[in-house]
Amino acid sequence: MNLPADFFSPPILLTAGAGALAVLGLAATRVRWRKLDPVALNAWMGACVVIILFWQLSGGFKPGLSFHLLGSTAFALLAGPWMAMIGMAIVLLALAAWGTLDWGSLGLVFLICVACPVTITGVALRLAQRFLPANYFIYLFLNAFLIGGASFFASALLLVATLGLAGVYPADELLYDVLPFYFLLSWSEAFTTGLMMSIFVVYKPHWVATFDDRRYLYNKPPL
Repeated sequence: MNLPADFFSPPILLTAGAGALAVLGLAATRVRWRKLDPVALNAWMGACVVIILFWQLSGGFKPGLSFHLLGSTAFALLAGPWMAMIGMAIVLLALAAWGTLDWGSLGLVFLICVACPVTITGVALRLAQRFLPANYFIYLFLNAFLIGGASFFASALLLVATLGLAGVYPADELLYDVLPFYFLLSWSEAFTTGLMMSIFVVYKPHWVATFDDRRYLYNKPPL
């Protein structure tokens, strides 16, 4: 979701940039850097590359309205919310260097397309772990499939609201012509996230930071 910087005033861009840096600073302090698994770290770097490809495969008919998969929920489940924030920031920087994103609006894009879905994914995962049975299918169907689609659509709503409040496009055009496309694309995000996480937890469960065999397969508390 590319947002041209000239759509917004400098105070908005500066505030969004400061907010993004604050979120990244918090993420950097919450990661246990010395305990990172080298194998999982390789998977994290590979995920960065895959998500860059996701964002490159985009379509759109007006500036600021591009349609592509985000991959934020899958990244958050794979690496954990904090590492996902950092990884997605690297993705955005790479896309800006490539010319796909506008440098001036990176903070705004980060808050809408990264902080929003990753936060929703992290909160939903905590709630599921606390109030629902530790079940493999709950993890995949709820936390991967449903939350993948819901977090994408929440980002789309935030994007549409941002463009509408900034007066970039008329509100009725955004609601009736643009939002339905994002709703349909949210199902693609849900399916892709659910499929990817299903493959990972079966074949490479040690890559998935939020999945524990003892908890989800044997109903035992994780070590």
